[in-house]
Amino acid sequence: MEPFTVEIDEEALADLRDRLRRTRWSRTVPGTGWSRGVPVDVLRDLVGHWLTGYDWQRLRRRLGEVPHLVTTVDGQRIHLVHARSPEPAALPLLLTHGWPGSVLDHLHLVGPLTDPARHGGDPADAFHVVAPSLPGFGFSTPLAGPGWDHHRIARAWPELMTRLGYARFGVVGGDTGSVVSPLVGRIAPDRVVGVHLHGNLDVPRHAPDESPAESARVDAGRQRARTDGGYAALQQTRPHTLGHALADSPAGQLAWVLDKLHDWTDPAHPPFGGVDLDDVLDLVVLFWVTGTAATSANLYYENRVAAPPPGAPGVVPTAVALFPTDPPTRSAAGRQHHLVRWTELPRGGHFAALEAPDLLVDDLRAFYRPLRDERVSRR
Repeated sequence: MEPFTVEIDEEALADLRDRLRRTRWSRTVPGTGWSRGVPVDVLRDLVGHWLTGYDWQRLRRRLGEVPHLVTTVDGQRIHLVHARSPEPAALPLLLTHGWPGSVLDHLHLVGPLTDPARHGGDPADAFHVVAPSLPGFGFSTPLAGPGWDHHRIARAWPELMTRLGYARFGVVGGDTGSVVSPLVGRIAPDRVVGVHLHGNLDVPRHAPDESPAESARVDAGRQRARTDGGYAALQQTRPHTLGHALADSPAGQLAWVLDKLHDWTDPAHPPFGGVDLDDVLDLVVLFWVTGTAATSANLYYENRVAAPPPGAPGVVPTAVALFPTDPPTRSAAGRQHHLVRWTELPRGGHFAALEAPDLLVDDLRAFYRPLRDERVSRR
């Protein structure tokens, strides 16, 4: 583990601004709204804000507020945020982000999780936060080679915790993290004290024991998959071809992210679930300056060609925080995991750490509270 200082090249930012000023706008079919993707007027307005209203030092400043490390696991450079709590009995917590996302997703959580006393909470609920960048994302680059699917990532994560000196820990994840985190629990059940999940996009099958509400959720998930699966098909089959376009057009990279933000966030707060759009621009700047459009999309390809996951349910106590746009059902989750907590939350969506970080933090605290003891912090 080596300390890492985030550096964002000013020339890269200047080139980005120049490209934004020279954006060649597409001609789209009028009167179609969001039914065919991101409307050009929405994209044009946000690019205008990006050029004239966005704080171009914001990303550097946010990343500078947390400590960073880099290490190499199984031949791959891995970047991580490691924020220690001031509370000596804090529980180590390993957070895994998804796509389109990064460790930036978790920055809103670091303060409340590491220092609850300063954020209206109980010091007994403190965590040491470990938030890695997935291979091929952000500063976990360059991608050393093929094969970094969910299982290989899950095998690498306990090694990170070992190198940090953490014998036992909790895991939490949304999107990709909702798949990787339970795999970590299966790989290291003697070390993982609990698994907390949200934002899984897998649509379960209809089951005889599902409730009417669950049946409606499955139907809605299937409908979304039919109309919203183009991005996944491209990333599963041609991540490099797509990556060439995104790496050359910041407006295109922004549109690629906005499309998912619109479709997956809380529809009660359109068009983007109340997410701070400067947070979105931070993410797109990070994709741009690290050149990770293709390597982040590569994760979809790897999981398409990977061996199927093991069928046995997990044994580690597991919680699911269900936000309004999530398709999972309690009956299906109970067959996959050792489910001990199921919370249906009133607001938020797939990007819970950005849409409703307060609800996510509260649920994490409540789930891990009975799983703590003085032995789980450090060796």
